[in-house]
Formats: sequence, structure tokens, C-alpha cells
Amino acid sequence: MNNKNSLYLLLGIFLAVILGMAYYIYQEQSKPSGIELKLNEDGISVEGN
Repeated sequence: MNNKNSLYLLLGIFLAVILGMAYYIYQEQSKPSGIELKLNEDGISVEGN
């Protein structure tokens, strides 16, 4: 029974890593291209993509 539980644990970890990578890639792909201008309490931040 312990062998089955270990397999399920590894499968769950693998699935979590795959989903995390998919979300990260989606966020990177959906970033706007060009210049990003942020204004907050720290001041003005300009980032070029």
C-alpha cells in the first residue's frame, strides 16, 4: 500500500509543477509588449519589454 501512496504523491507533485509552469508561461505570453510605466508610492518605474 505504501508503494501506491508514493506513486500518487509523485504524480500529484508532477501535476502541480506542470500546472505552475503552464500558468507562468501564460502570464509571460500575455504581457503587453513595448514600454510599461508604473506609478506608485516608490515613484515612477519605466520598463521596456
